Amino acid sequence: MKIRLDYNNMLHEKIGAQGITQKMIDDLAPQIEKANKAMTDKRAKGEMAWRELPYNQADVCKIITNYTNELKDEIDAFVVLGIGGSALGPLAVQQALNHPYYNERNKEARGGYPKLYVLDNVDPEKLVYFLETVDPVKCLFNVISKSGSTSETMSQFMIIKEILEEKLGKEGAMRRIVCTTDAVSGNLITIAKTEGYKYFIVPSAVGGRFSELTPVGLLPAAFCGIDIYALLEGAAMMDDICKLNDINKNPAYMFALLHYLGMKQGKNITVMMPYADALKYMSDWFAQLWAESLGKKYDLDGNIVNVGQTPVKALGATDQHSQVQLYAEGPFDKIVVLMGVDEYKETITIPKTYSDMPSLGFLGGVTHNELIKTMQAATEYALTKAGRMNMTITLPRVTTNAIGQLIYFFEVATAYAGELLNINAFDQPGVEEGKNATYAMFGRPGYEEKKAELDAAPKKDPKYVI
Repeated sequence: MKIRLDYNNMLHEKIGAQGITQKMIDDLAPQIEKANKAMTDKRAKGEMAWRELPYNQADVCKIITNYTNELKDEIDAFVVLGIGGSALGPLAVQQALNHPYYNERNKEARGGYPKLYVLDNVDPEKLVYFLETVDPVKCLFNVISKSGSTSETMSQFMIIKEILEEKLGKEGAMRRIVCTTDAVSGNLITIAKTEGYKYFIVPSAVGGRFSELTPVGLLPAAFCGIDIYALLEGAAMMDDICKLNDINKNPAYMFALLHYLGMKQGKNITVMMPYADALKYMSDWFAQLWAESLGKKYDLDGNIVNVGQTPVKALGATDQHSQVQLYAEGPFDKIVVLMGVDEYKETITIPKTYSDMPSLGFLGGVTHNELIKTMQAATEYALTKAGRMNMTITLPRVTTNAIGQLIYFFEVATAYAGELLNINAFDQPGVEEGKNATYAMFGRPGYEEKKAELDAAPKKDPKYVI
């Protein structure tokens, strides 16, 4: 069954003055037609290579499955060394589809699969404490970097490589490292080939935040016992829907269009609020996809536009008690996206313990399933009553197929929003500026000009440090 988008509460008829009218949508007909054509043309030219991933990864999946079966009994943990989409995607999928306490369960309860750890930062405490917690000899370390020059990931790799070689020798260490990188360019493919590491390829035309359906996400998923074929089948199912040019039949296009219209009205924040703990980290993954893709200084014509929308992560019902007050009564600058499920995997009933206390007795005999769904409906009602833009994405159930659909849905929506905004949704010059500054500060060859620029920058005034 397919996921659903309900956007009633984005419309003027439901929320009044802040809502979108049919005329607003109709007036964008030329822009919608242009965006539709761009999506079709760019795909045909291979400029959206990530859209073919549901169909061209079958052979890779076989290799990944065989590799997983070969090594899973040897290791206690599969460890991702990556950052950005390389870390957020694998974590989101594993948290969505496996037991919420997956790592705390014994290996038999995990179906014979290893634990998953994702090391995505260079806070020194995190890596030191991790190495105090696990035996690196019993881990498989997946180094993910297309360029092989990502400072965070490669620094972790160099530390781990030295530890493994000290304990296992070069041959032994080789079996505990697997690389995911570009086929031709960059340091990591050179290292993998020279030093004999197993490696998997990220298609060169697929950017990091659109790479979850490549070995970047498929390899960690397989080592967590997730059916990677079903993940791709779900994405292919959503692709069939997202090929439609009719905005009223294409949920990803409509999601993007509504956000675009919201942005034009000053709704510069989008809140992703799932009412299922399993989907909590999908919000983290979405936040990178949306922010890095759409936050741009220049449009495709070279004009300074400074567009974009800030994604905020929330969790229902938890954040009904921390954030919803702001969403319901604060500035009219947000779109709230609720995300729910028709059917949870488990059911638990509240006992009829305090039937003599009216303020508690009404809960007796109610399931937590009913309670959380009612809380979601109540939040939707409160936002709508307050005239706040909100929409709901519903998964029939959190299955592998549905997560594949959801990933692909968000990717298409992001790309379409980029077309409506007339920006390049696939670059990240703001991120590169920070990377280049880091390289220059450390004296990396080739960054002398950037170092001179940094040295010439105005210094901080101590009087403003208190």
